[in-house]
Amino acid sequence: MTPRAILHRLFDAAVAAADPKRCVPPHLPADDGGRLIVIGAGKASAAMARAVEGHWSGPLDGLVVTRYGHGVPCERIEIVEAAHPVPDGAGESAALRILEKVQGLNAGDCVLALISGGGSALLAAPAPGITLGEKRALTSALLKSGASIGEMNCVRKHLSAIKGGRLAVAAWPAQVLTLAISDVPGDDPAVIASGPTVADPTTAVDALKVLDFHGINIPAALRARLLSGELETPKPGDPRLGKSEFRLVASPRQMLEAAAAEARAMDITPLILGDAIEGEAREVGRALAGIALSCGRHGDPARAPCVLISGGETTVTVKADNGRGGRNTEFLLGLALALDGAPSVNALAADTDGIDGSEDNAGAFVTPDTLARARALGVDPRQQLTGNDAWGFFNALGDLLVTGPTRTNVNDFRALLVGLE
Repeated sequence: MTPRAILHRLFDAAVAAADPKRCVPPHLPADDGGRLIVIGAGKASAAMARAVEGHWSGPLDGLVVTRYGHGVPCERIEIVEAAHPVPDGAGESAALRILEKVQGLNAGDCVLALISGGGSALLAAPAPGITLGEKRALTSALLKSGASIGEMNCVRKHLSAIKGGRLAVAAWPAQVLTLAISDVPGDDPAVIASGPTVADPTTAVDALKVLDFHGINIPAALRARLLSGELETPKPGDPRLGKSEFRLVASPRQMLEAAAAEARAMDITPLILGDAIEGEAREVGRALAGIALSCGRHGDPARAPCVLISGGETTVTVKADNGRGGRNTEFLLGLALALDGAPSVNALAADTDGIDGSEDNAGAFVTPDTLARARALGVDPRQQLTGNDAWGFFNALGDLLVTGPTRTNVNDFRALLVGLE
Protein backbone atom coordinates (compact mmCIF):
# COMPACT_ATOMS: atom_id res chain seq x y z
CA MET A 1 0.00 0.00 0.00
CA THR A 2 1.39 3.42 -0.93
CA PRO A 3 1.93 6.12 1.70
CA ARG A 4 -0.89 8.16 0.16
CA ALA A 5 -3.27 5.21 0.36
CA ILE A 6 -2.30 4.62 4.00
CA LEU A 7 -2.95 8.26 4.88
CA HIS A 8 -6.30 8.21 3.09
CA ARG A 9 -7.26 5.07 5.00
CA LEU A 10 -6.43 6.76 8.31
CA PHE A 11 -8.54 9.79 7.38
CA ASP A 12 -11.47 7.55 6.43
CA ALA A 13 -11.24 5.78 9.79
CA ALA A 14 -11.23 9.10 11.60
CA VAL A 15 -14.33 10.35 9.77
CA ALA A 16 -16.17 7.06 10.23
CA ALA A 17 -15.73 7.31 14.01
CA ALA A 18 -17.86 10.47 13.99
CA ASP A 19 -20.55 9.26 11.60
CA PRO A 20 -23.90 10.40 13.08
CA LYS A 21 -25.62 7.11 12.28
CA ARG A 22 -23.09 5.44 14.56
CA CYS A 23 -22.74 7.95 17.40
CA VAL A 24 -26.21 9.51 17.76
CA PRO A 25 -28.61 6.56 18.38
CA PRO A 26 -26.99 5.34 21.65
CA HIS A 27 -27.65 8.74 23.24
CA LEU A 28 -31.29 9.26 22.30
CA PRO A 29 -33.82 9.61 25.12
CA ALA A 30 -36.27 6.79 25.81
CA ASP A 31 -38.89 6.58 23.06
CA ASP A 32 -42.02 6.41 25.23
CA GLY A 33 -44.37 7.64 22.53
CA GLY A 34 -44.27 11.23 23.77
CA ARG A 35 -43.78 14.28 21.59
CA LEU A 36 -40.23 15.17 20.54
CA ILE A 37 -39.31 18.54 19.02
CA VAL A 38 -36.03 18.32 17.12
CA ILE A 39 -33.99 21.41 16.37
CA GLY A 40 -30.37 21.77 15.44
CA ALA A 41 -27.56 23.45 13.57
CA GLY A 42 -24.19 22.52 12.15
CA LYS A 43 -22.47 20.69 9.33
CA ALA A 44 -23.47 17.33 10.83
CA SER A 45 -26.99 18.32 11.89
CA ALA A 46 -28.84 16.96 8.85
CA ALA A 47 -27.17 13.55 9.14
CA MET A 48 -27.86 13.62 12.88
CA ALA A 49 -31.53 14.34 12.16
CA ARG A 50 -31.74 11.38 9.80
CA ALA A 51 -30.21 9.15 12.49
CA VAL A 52 -32.91 10.32 14.92
CA GLU A 53 -35.67 9.58 12.41
CA GLY A 54 -34.35 6.08 11.90
CA HIS A 55 -34.58 5.30 15.63
CA TRP A 56 -37.70 7.17 16.76
CA SER A 57 -41.21 5.76 16.33
CA GLY A 58 -43.18 8.31 18.39
CA PRO A 59 -44.45 11.75 17.32
CA LEU A 60 -41.65 13.77 15.82
CA ASP A 61 -41.19 17.08 14.06
CA GLY A 62 -38.51 19.68 13.84
CA LEU A 63 -36.12 21.89 11.90
CA VAL A 64 -32.34 21.86 11.55
CA VAL A 65 -30.05 24.10 9.53
CA THR A 66 -26.87 22.91 7.86
CA ARG A 67 -24.33 24.24 5.40
CA TYR A 68 -25.14 24.40 1.71
CA GLY A 69 -24.43 20.97 0.20
CA HIS A 70 -24.48 19.16 3.55
CA GLY A 71 -28.18 18.34 3.66
CA VAL A 72 -29.68 14.84 3.53
CA PRO A 73 -33.31 13.86 2.90
CA CYS A 74 -35.50 13.50 5.99
CA GLU A 75 -39.20 12.69 6.19
CA ARG A 76 -40.33 14.34 9.44
CA ILE A 77 -37.60 16.86 10.21
CA GLU A 78 -37.23 19.84 7.88
CA ILE A 79 -33.71 20.44 6.59
CA VAL A 80 -32.68 23.99 5.68
CA GLU A 81 -29.35 24.88 4.09
CA ALA A 82 -27.56 28.18 4.69
CA ALA A 83 -24.16 29.84 4.31
CA HIS A 84 -21.00 29.11 6.29
CA PRO A 85 -18.71 30.60 7.60
CA VAL A 86 -20.18 34.03 6.79
CA PRO A 87 -23.92 33.92 7.59
CA ASP A 88 -26.72 34.76 5.16
CA GLY A 89 -30.45 35.42 5.17
CA ALA A 90 -31.31 31.72 4.97
CA GLY A 91 -29.46 31.12 8.23
CA GLU A 92 -31.14 34.09 9.88
CA SER A 93 -34.60 32.89 8.80
CA ALA A 94 -33.91 29.33 9.99
CA ALA A 95 -32.63 30.53 13.38
CA LEU A 96 -35.74 32.65 13.94
CA ARG A 97 -37.98 29.72 13.00
CA ILE A 98 -36.09 27.47 15.42
CA LEU A 99 -36.69 29.99 18.18
CA GLU A 100 -40.40 30.01 17.33
CA LYS A 101 -40.55 26.19 17.49
CA VAL A 102 -39.37 26.05 21.08
CA GLN A 103 -41.46 28.87 22.48
CA GLY A 104 -44.69 28.23 24.36
CA LEU A 105 -43.74 24.69 25.41
CA ASN A 106 -44.64 23.12 28.74
CA ALA A 107 -42.77 21.02 31.28
CA GLY A 108 -43.92 17.78 29.64
CA ASP A 109 -42.38 18.60 26.28
CA CYS A 110 -38.92 17.43 25.21
CA VAL A 111 -36.61 19.36 22.88
CA LEU A 112 -33.77 17.47 21.23
CA ALA A 113 -31.01 19.83 20.07
CA LEU A 114 -28.60 18.41 17.48
CA ILE A 115 -25.51 20.61 17.57
CA SER A 116 -22.25 20.36 15.64
CA GLY A 117 -19.45 22.50 14.31
CA GLY A 118 -20.54 25.27 11.99
CA GLY A 119 -23.71 25.85 13.97
CA SER A 120 -22.56 29.26 15.15
CA ALA A 121 -22.52 30.75 11.65
CA LEU A 122 -25.70 28.90 10.67
CA LEU A 123 -27.74 30.14 13.66
CA ALA A 124 -27.61 33.69 12.36
CA ALA A 125 -30.27 35.47 14.43
CA PRO A 126 -28.78 38.81 15.49
CA ALA A 127 -29.67 40.33 18.85
CA PRO A 128 -32.27 43.12 18.68
CA GLY A 129 -30.79 46.28 17.21
CA ILE A 130 -28.01 44.43 15.33
CA THR A 131 -28.35 43.75 11.61
CA LEU A 132 -27.32 40.68 9.67
CA GLY A 133 -25.04 42.91 7.62
CA GLU A 134 -23.20 43.99 10.76
CA LYS A 135 -22.79 40.36 11.85
CA ARG A 136 -21.50 39.41 8.39
CA ALA A 137 -18.92 42.18 8.46
CA LEU A 138 -17.72 41.24 11.94
CA THR A 139 -17.53 37.55 11.03
CA SER A 140 -15.44 38.30 7.94
CA ALA A 141 -13.10 40.52 9.95
CA LEU A 142 -12.66 37.87 12.65
CA LEU A 143 -11.97 35.16 10.06
CA LYS A 144 -9.18 37.23 8.53
CA SER A 145 -7.73 38.32 11.87
CA GLY A 146 -6.41 34.94 13.01
CA ALA A 147 -8.79 34.84 15.99
CA SER A 148 -9.26 31.42 17.56
CA ILE A 149 -12.61 29.65 17.43
CA GLY A 150 -13.13 30.38 21.13
CA GLU A 151 -12.53 34.09 20.57
CA MET A 152 -14.82 34.18 17.55
CA ASN A 153 -17.63 32.44 19.37
CA CYS A 154 -17.28 34.70 22.40
CA VAL A 155 -18.10 37.63 20.14
CA ARG A 156 -20.85 35.80 18.26
CA LYS A 157 -22.66 34.82 21.45
CA HIS A 158 -22.98 38.39 22.64
CA LEU A 159 -24.40 39.61 19.34
CA SER A 160 -26.97 36.82 19.02
CA ALA A 161 -30.60 36.22 19.90
CA ILE A 162 -30.13 32.44 20.04
CA LYS A 163 -26.56 31.52 20.98
CA GLY A 164 -24.88 31.52 24.38
CA GLY A 165 -27.71 29.64 26.15
CA ARG A 166 -30.52 31.75 24.76
CA LEU A 167 -32.09 28.84 22.85
CA ALA A 168 -32.51 26.79 26.04
CA VAL A 169 -33.94 29.82 27.82
CA ALA A 170 -36.51 30.21 25.03
CA ALA A 171 -37.53 26.55 25.47
CA TRP A 172 -38.05 26.81 29.26
CA PRO A 173 -39.78 25.02 31.03
CA ALA A 174 -39.45 22.13 28.55
CA GLN A 175 -36.72 19.51 28.97
CA VAL A 176 -33.80 20.16 26.57
CA LEU A 177 -31.37 17.39 25.63
CA THR A 178 -28.41 18.44 23.51
CA LEU A 179 -26.47 15.86 21.49
CA ALA A 180 -23.27 17.44 20.25
CA ILE A 181 -20.44 16.53 17.90
CA SER A 182 -17.44 18.60 18.94
CA ASP A 183 -15.21 20.45 16.53
CA VAL A 184 -13.45 22.66 19.08
CA PRO A 185 -10.22 22.23 21.07
CA GLY A 186 -11.13 21.09 24.56
CA ASP A 187 -14.72 20.10 23.66
CA ASP A 188 -16.14 23.00 25.69
CA PRO A 189 -19.96 22.85 25.39
CA ALA A 190 -20.09 26.65 25.60
CA VAL A 191 -17.87 26.96 22.51
CA ILE A 192 -19.34 24.22 20.26
CA ALA A 193 -21.59 26.19 17.86
CA SER A 194 -21.44 29.02 20.44
CA GLY A 195 -23.32 26.94 23.02
CA PRO A 196 -26.97 27.74 22.20
CA THR A 197 -28.28 25.47 24.98
CA VAL A 198 -25.66 25.90 27.72
CA ALA A 199 -24.65 28.67 30.11
CA ASP A 200 -22.03 31.11 28.89
CA PRO A 201 -19.14 31.87 31.29
CA THR A 202 -17.77 34.66 29.06
CA THR A 203 -18.95 38.24 29.26
CA ALA A 204 -19.75 41.07 26.90
CA VAL A 205 -16.57 42.77 28.11
CA ASP A 206 -14.62 39.66 27.09
CA ALA A 207 -16.11 40.01 23.61
CA LEU A 208 -14.96 43.62 23.45
CA LYS A 209 -11.44 42.59 24.50
CA VAL A 210 -11.33 40.09 21.62
CA LEU A 211 -12.38 42.73 19.11
CA ASP A 212 -9.88 45.27 20.46
CA PHE A 213 -7.02 42.77 20.59
CA HIS A 214 -7.48 41.93 16.91
CA GLY A 215 -7.95 45.56 15.91
CA ILE A 216 -11.54 45.18 14.74
CA ASN A 217 -13.47 48.43 14.87
CA ILE A 218 -17.16 48.47 15.80
CA PRO A 219 -19.69 51.31 15.94
CA ALA A 220 -19.67 53.38 19.12
CA ALA A 221 -23.29 52.48 19.83
CA LEU A 222 -22.51 48.75 19.76
CA ARG A 223 -19.50 49.25 22.03
CA ALA A 224 -21.72 51.09 24.51
CA ARG A 225 -24.30 48.27 24.47
CA LEU A 226 -21.60 45.67 25.17
CA LEU A 227 -20.17 47.74 28.02
CA SER A 228 -23.60 48.32 29.55
CA GLY A 229 -24.37 44.61 29.90
CA GLU A 230 -27.46 44.92 27.70
CA LEU A 231 -26.18 42.13 25.46
CA GLU A 232 -25.10 39.79 28.28
CA THR A 233 -25.76 36.05 27.95
CA PRO A 234 -27.31 33.60 30.47
CA LYS A 235 -24.72 32.59 33.04
CA PRO A 236 -24.01 29.39 35.03
CA GLY A 237 -26.64 28.91 37.71
CA ASP A 238 -29.44 30.50 35.67
CA PRO A 239 -32.56 28.52 36.75
CA ARG A 240 -33.92 28.65 33.20
CA LEU A 241 -31.08 26.31 32.20
CA GLY A 242 -31.83 23.84 34.99
CA LYS A 243 -33.61 21.38 32.68
CA SER A 244 -31.00 21.47 29.93
CA GLU A 245 -28.78 18.37 29.61
CA PHE A 246 -25.69 18.17 27.37
CA ARG A 247 -24.18 14.97 25.92
CA LEU A 248 -21.04 14.82 23.78
CA VAL A 249 -21.55 12.03 21.23
CA ALA A 250 -18.36 12.41 19.14
CA SER A 251 -15.12 14.31 19.63
CA PRO A 252 -11.73 14.97 18.03
CA ARG A 253 -10.09 12.61 20.52
CA GLN A 254 -12.34 9.75 19.46
CA MET A 255 -11.50 10.24 15.80
CA LEU A 256 -7.76 10.29 16.56
CA GLU A 257 -8.06 7.07 18.56
CA ALA A 258 -9.91 5.45 15.64
CA ALA A 259 -7.13 6.47 13.27
CA ALA A 260 -4.51 5.18 15.71
CA ALA A 261 -6.27 1.81 15.86
CA GLU A 262 -6.26 1.67 12.06
CA ALA A 263 -2.53 2.42 12.01
CA ARG A 264 -1.82 -0.42 14.44
CA ALA A 265 -3.80 -2.76 12.20
CA MET A 266 -1.28 -1.89 9.47
CA ASP A 267 1.72 -2.46 11.80
CA ILE A 268 2.48 1.26 11.95
CA THR A 269 3.18 2.83 15.34
CA PRO A 270 0.78 5.72 16.01
CA LEU A 271 1.66 8.67 18.21
CA ILE A 272 -1.22 11.00 19.08
CA LEU A 273 0.26 14.46 19.57
CA GLY A 274 -2.98 15.99 20.82
CA ASP A 275 -6.56 16.77 19.87
CA ALA A 276 -6.47 20.49 20.68
CA ILE A 277 -3.49 21.90 18.78
CA GLU A 278 -3.96 25.56 17.94
CA GLY A 279 -1.81 28.33 16.50
CA GLU A 280 -0.92 29.90 13.18
CA ALA A 281 -1.25 27.11 10.61
CA ARG A 282 2.11 27.56 8.90
CA GLU A 283 3.94 27.71 12.25
CA VAL A 284 2.23 24.53 13.46
CA GLY A 285 3.45 22.97 10.22
CA ARG A 286 7.01 23.95 11.04
CA ALA A 287 6.74 22.55 14.54
CA LEU A 288 5.33 19.20 13.45
CA ALA A 289 7.98 18.93 10.74
CA GLY A 290 10.61 19.08 13.47
CA ILE A 291 8.98 16.19 15.34
CA ALA A 292 8.75 14.10 12.16
CA LEU A 293 12.41 14.73 11.35
CA SER A 294 13.40 13.67 14.86
CA CYS A 295 11.48 10.41 14.44
CA GLY A 296 13.23 9.68 11.17
CA ARG A 297 16.73 10.58 12.32
CA HIS A 298 16.73 9.54 15.98
CA GLY A 299 13.71 7.31 16.55
CA ASP A 300 12.37 9.83 19.05
CA PRO A 301 9.61 10.37 20.16
CA ALA A 302 8.60 7.34 18.01
CA ARG A 303 10.55 4.87 15.91
CA ALA A 304 9.74 4.53 12.19
CA PRO A 305 7.56 3.33 10.67
CA CYS A 306 5.27 5.59 12.63
CA VAL A 307 2.52 8.10 12.10
CA LEU A 308 2.13 11.33 14.04
CA ILE A 309 -1.57 12.09 14.43
CA SER A 310 -3.12 15.30 15.69
CA GLY A 311 -6.31 17.33 15.71
CA GLY A 312 -7.48 20.77 16.73
CA GLU A 313 -8.03 23.99 14.85
CA THR A 314 -5.22 26.16 13.59
CA THR A 315 -5.77 29.68 12.33
CA VAL A 316 -4.70 31.70 9.31
CA THR A 317 -4.01 35.40 9.48
CA VAL A 318 -4.97 36.49 5.98
CA LYS A 319 -2.63 39.13 4.57
CA ALA A 320 -3.37 38.71 0.86
CA ASP A 321 -6.67 39.57 -0.78
CA ASN A 322 -6.54 37.06 -3.63
CA GLY A 323 -5.35 33.93 -1.83
CA ARG A 324 -7.34 30.71 -1.94
CA GLY A 325 -7.32 27.85 0.51
CA GLY A 326 -7.80 27.00 4.16
CA ARG A 327 -5.90 26.27 7.33
CA ASN A 328 -5.05 22.66 6.38
CA THR A 329 -3.43 23.49 3.05
CA GLU A 330 -1.59 26.41 4.67
CA PHE A 331 -0.40 24.05 7.42
CA LEU A 332 0.84 21.60 4.77
CA LEU A 333 2.69 24.25 2.79
CA GLY A 334 4.44 25.40 5.96
CA LEU A 335 5.21 21.75 6.72
CA ALA A 336 6.61 21.06 3.24
CA LEU A 337 8.93 24.07 3.41
CA ALA A 338 10.21 22.99 6.83
CA LEU A 339 10.76 19.37 5.72
CA ASP A 340 12.63 20.65 2.64
CA GLY A 341 12.37 17.36 0.77
CA ALA A 342 13.27 15.10 3.69
CA PRO A 343 12.98 11.48 2.57
CA SER A 344 10.32 9.06 3.81
CA VAL A 345 7.97 11.70 5.26
CA ASN A 346 4.48 11.91 3.77
CA ALA A 347 1.59 13.89 5.21
CA LEU A 348 -2.12 14.52 4.96
CA ALA A 349 -4.11 17.31 6.59
CA ALA A 350 -7.83 17.73 6.05
CA ASP A 351 -10.99 19.06 7.62
CA THR A 352 -13.22 16.16 8.65
CA ASP A 353 -16.28 17.99 7.28
CA GLY A 354 -14.81 17.65 3.78
CA ILE A 355 -14.31 21.38 3.16
CA ASP A 356 -11.10 23.24 3.97
CA GLY A 357 -11.56 26.97 3.77
CA SER A 358 -12.69 28.69 0.61
CA GLU A 359 -12.64 25.86 -1.94
CA ASP A 360 -14.17 22.38 -2.40
CA ASN A 361 -11.27 20.26 -1.12
CA ALA A 362 -11.00 18.64 2.28
CA GLY A 363 -7.24 19.13 2.41
CA ALA A 364 -4.14 17.92 0.58
CA PHE A 365 -1.09 15.63 0.63
CA VAL A 366 2.63 16.34 1.05
CA THR A 367 5.28 13.94 -0.32
CA PRO A 368 9.09 14.02 -0.17
CA ASP A 369 9.19 15.45 -3.70
CA THR A 370 6.50 18.11 -3.20
CA LEU A 371 8.87 21.07 -3.43
CA ALA A 372 10.87 19.61 -6.31
CA ARG A 373 7.74 18.98 -8.38
CA ALA A 374 6.45 22.48 -7.67
CA ARG A 375 9.68 24.14 -8.74
CA ALA A 376 9.75 22.02 -11.90
CA LEU A 377 6.36 23.52 -12.72
CA GLY A 378 7.58 27.04 -11.98
CA VAL A 379 5.52 27.30 -8.79
CA ASP A 380 7.28 29.16 -5.96
CA PRO A 381 6.19 27.64 -2.61
CA ARG A 382 7.29 30.63 -0.52
CA GLN A 383 5.50 33.07 -2.78
CA GLN A 384 2.36 30.94 -2.59
CA LEU A 385 2.55 30.89 1.21
CA THR A 386 3.12 34.64 1.41
CA GLY A 387 0.04 35.13 -0.76
CA ASN A 388 -2.14 32.80 1.36
CA ASP A 389 -2.63 30.69 -1.79
CA ALA A 390 -1.87 27.20 -0.53
CA TRP A 391 -4.84 25.85 -2.51
CA GLY A 392 -3.27 27.11 -5.73
CA PHE A 393 -0.01 25.42 -4.81
CA PHE A 394 -1.46 21.96 -4.18
CA ASN A 395 -3.93 22.26 -7.03
CA ALA A 396 -1.05 22.82 -9.45
CA LEU A 397 0.54 19.59 -8.18
CA GLY A 398 -2.67 17.55 -8.33
CA ASP A 399 -2.29 16.83 -4.60
CA LEU A 400 -5.62 18.08 -3.26
CA LEU A 401 -7.85 15.69 -1.32
CA VAL A 402 -11.43 16.08 -2.52
CA THR A 403 -14.04 14.07 -0.63
CA GLY A 404 -17.17 16.19 -0.84
CA PRO A 405 -19.17 16.94 2.33
CA THR A 406 -18.79 14.14 4.90
CA ARG A 407 -21.80 15.39 6.92
CA THR A 408 -19.91 15.21 10.16
CA ASN A 409 -17.34 17.50 11.74
CA VAL A 410 -14.75 16.76 14.43
CA ASN A 411 -12.34 19.41 13.23
CA ASP A 412 -9.00 18.98 11.51
CA PHE A 413 -7.15 15.70 11.04
CA ARG A 414 -3.40 15.71 10.49
CA ALA A 415 -1.21 12.67 9.90
CA LEU A 416 2.55 12.62 9.24
CA LEU A 417 3.76 9.21 8.07
CA VAL A 418 7.46 8.61 8.73
CA GLY A 419 9.64 5.80 7.43
CA LEU A 420 7.66 4.43 4.49
CA GLU A 421 8.45 5.00 0.82
